[in-house]
Amino acid sequence: MSQITHLDGDEGTPKRSVRARAVLLGERIAIDRSEQAGLVSTAPLCVRREDGFSVVFRYGAVVLVGLRPASEEAFLADLAGESALIGPTEEEQFRIDLRPDREEGLTPGGIVQLKELSAARVLVLADVLGKSVALARYEKDIALVFDTIEPLARTVAATGKVPSGRRALMRLIGSALLVQHRMSSRIAFAEKPDVLWEHPELERLYAKLEDEYEIIERGTLLNDKMDVIGAAARTFTDMIDTARSVRLEVLVVMLILAELVVTALTLHWR
Repeated sequence: MSQITHLDGDEGTPKRSVRARAVLLGERIAIDRSEQAGLVSTAPLCVRREDGFSVVFRYGAVVLVGLRPASEEAFLADLAGESALIGPTEEEQFRIDLRPDREEGLTPGGIVQLKELSAARVLVLADVLGKSVALARYEKDIALVFDTIEPLARTVAATGKVPSGRRALMRLIGSALLVQHRMSSRIAFAEKPDVLWEHPELERLYAKLEDEYEIIERGTLLNDKMDVIGAAARTFTDMIDTARSVRLEVLVVMLILAELVVTALTLHWR
């Protein structure tokens, strides 16, 4: 296992450090859960490997704890064929200090501190890290959508003209709806992991990690941003529809006038 064992400089107590790695591989991962050796849980899929763990979430996140780099890469390569890829993967790495004598949580230096590397603690930690890496990806997606809205808003503010391109706006609405669907129906960022039902003593650890990584706040902020995007897209669409309606009305009036002119000329020549 990828780990370091040394003595703490203050108390001289043994401290073991392991590495955790969270990767968002795709939009969804479908994997056979029935034939996994070292199976710890099925939802999410948690498997004990070597002296560490691998946790796979349906929404595309994978959290690897305490594995050698070679084992990590081999496992991720196997999963790549089972997932709907989303392009460049999102990844975060973390250090975990195992300290039975210290309080569990996140240190000021950004190091996760656990009393032991038990399966229940890994599931609690993986739930937070998986959500964090997925939210990071969706934050980037939403930022790209905002980058698309900004030039349109500037055009309206500067010229007062209705932006053209209904198809681009529909793609904009579709992007916002897709991110919202992924985040709300797949990640369920506000839900607690099932392992807390069996291990209520880990509620405090989960609450601290969730607070440190601002899972609820980030998810709520993304929802608010998607509401803004939806409102902006609907506004632009209504403006385009109104402009088209005006043009259509003008065309109808012109056709009526043309018909009246033709009729008048016909009567005159008769």
